[in-house]
Amino acid sequence: MYKVMLVDDERVILEGISQVVDWAAAGTELVDTARNGIEALDKIGHSRPDIIITDISMPGLDGLGLIEKASEAYPGLRFIMLSGYKEFEYARRAMQYGVKHYLLKPCNENQIHDALSELLQEHQDAQVKEHVAGEMKQRLQRVLPHVKEQFLLEFMTNQTYGPVDLEYYQELFDLELEDNEVRLLLFRIADEHDYSHLFAIKNIASDLLPHVLLSTTIEGKLLILLGGSSDPAGLKESIEEVRTAFTRLYKLEVTAALSEADRMIQSRRLFREALQCLNHRFFIGEGKLITKNDLALAGECDGVHVEQDAEQLCQLIKSGKIEEAATEVDRLFDLLSGQQLEIGITRSYVVQLYSAMIHVCPPEEATEFTQRMAELPHIDTLSGLKSFVASSAARLTSGYYKNHISRQSSAVEKMMDIVDRHYGEADLSLNGVAHQMLYMNPDYLGKIFKKVTGENFSNYVNRLRIERACDHIRRGGDVKVFELAELFGFGGNSQYFSQVFKKWTGMTPTEFRRIGL
Repeated sequence: MYKVMLVDDERVILEGISQVVDWAAAGTELVDTARNGIEALDKIGHSRPDIIITDISMPGLDGLGLIEKASEAYPGLRFIMLSGYKEFEYARRAMQYGVKHYLLKPCNENQIHDALSELLQEHQDAQVKEHVAGEMKQRLQRVLPHVKEQFLLEFMTNQTYGPVDLEYYQELFDLELEDNEVRLLLFRIADEHDYSHLFAIKNIASDLLPHVLLSTTIEGKLLILLGGSSDPAGLKESIEEVRTAFTRLYKLEVTAALSEADRMIQSRRLFREALQCLNHRFFIGEGKLITKNDLALAGECDGVHVEQDAEQLCQLIKSGKIEEAATEVDRLFDLLSGQQLEIGITRSYVVQLYSAMIHVCPPEEATEFTQRMAELPHIDTLSGLKSFVASSAARLTSGYYKNHISRQSSAVEKMMDIVDRHYGEADLSLNGVAHQMLYMNPDYLGKIFKKVTGENFSNYVNRLRIERACDHIRRGGDVKVFELAELFGFGGNSQYFSQVFKKWTGMTPTEFRRIGL
């Protein structure tokens, strides 16, 4: 039930209306009456009516005065005017306070009933509208964060967005975007992660960064729009706090890229600048804050010759020189780091380098090395590419080294077999052995023999001859020295044989035979 107060200075009218109107039928209840505006104002606070039916012309404080004062004190009140006057001025002044129902005396109970019904219906309609508006406002508040994210995403990527859209959205978000400077901040998590990690960075940044205006996720990265008035040094410190806090909590490296400050209308350029800074992690690695000051212009291509560099590296790999090959990889990537060529050019260089390495792979490993090339496009730092190439080069070089050692050992075994069969021949030499081994280079054979056995070929031959001579003396007893020299490759030169014998045993053949060793 809606409560009604009736105000009129004429007792007859006051009592008449009070009695003849079926208040309940109109959905109302008459809670109080007053004889003038002053009395009504005194009673309103106690009676708390929803509707006041008042005469215009009353002593002390007339109806218009009552409406004016009551509307100021109780904005929710509704009014129905009663008057014998037909002047429009009264109606016009009443309408200023929202009065829509103006009844001329004398009026009957049906007119009052209809006015009350209309007024109640208006009130109910207003409540419905207010409720609907409230619900819409609540819904807007719920979706507003998503609208903000989508707006920032679209503004960065949609070329059709312009100043008109900016003006509309800044009003919707209650933000000053159009005329103030902004900065763009990008966060990228280096390792495998999910959306919750980006949400965590967003929350940490909201707590630690000054002037956060909007944020969104774009291509797996977090983009934050910052007010551009922040002190750059202080802002960088705050960003480092965000990175440190996130890494401490989630044990994940995060790279940040910060643009310069400019107006919002230039934000697409700022976004490209932030992306360029973020891409610079290719050269300096993950887990840092990168700004435009950290970017260096790509240098000339002096010293970067992929065919020549690949040939040099592959020669070292095939030679089995593990340390030298590793040093060459370091040199090439130090050169790339110093040049800071465009990322696509750098990646192409590395791909060509690796392709050349595939060509020197052993046949049984070529397929695996070729398949691994598919990993290269997914490595997005220069240090990562270096690790990939270095490990591949080390594996290949180690394989060649083991193969060289195996082949060298096999060659030395063949040389030893030849010596074992021909040590009694005075003309046995390294050149002769090389000739028997398919005309291999004597110097090369001498080097690998020394590398595998630890002694020179000639020393090995003489030591073997003396060892065999000692065995012969033990078995044969009284054997002439010149006979020993003839049998064991000294061509009958007994004096030279004795000198060599003493060198290896510490005594002459005669002394050796006497003591019977």
